[in-house]
Amino acid sequence: MSWQDYVNTQLVGKNLKEAAIAGHDGNLWAKSANFNVTSGEIQTILQNYDTQHNLASTGFSLGGQRYFYLSGDEEVMRGKQGKGGVHLVKTNQALLVGVYEAPMEPSAAATATEKLGDYLKGVGY
Repeated sequence: MSWQDYVNTQLVGKNLKEAAIAGHDGNLWAKSANFNVTSGEIQTILQNYDTQHNLASTGFSLGGQRYFYLSGDEEVMRGKQGKGGVHLVKTNQALLVGVYEAPMEPSAAATATEKLGDYLKGVGY
């Protein structure tokens, strides 16, 4: 399965509005068609993953959209914007980005994104 197939079937195919998979260097491996996320936005998130408290006051951007930082740990980061949000999962080699909008619940976005993250970690990514 290609990276684009993972985005199309395992993320957007699970009702996420937008999705992307990027490497730890910030390079995008695949993204949904209308998601204008940049490698610079991905790099900023990855640079702050170990110091997420820095994002509490500033938030972060993805696809030109500003998100309020909600919470996170060494693998997961959550953001909120309006009636939706974003769920990010860091694996051994990749960052998964799952953007959702109401009526999708944050827990459903978390399940879709983390399930793919667990699978990729299991196969070495």
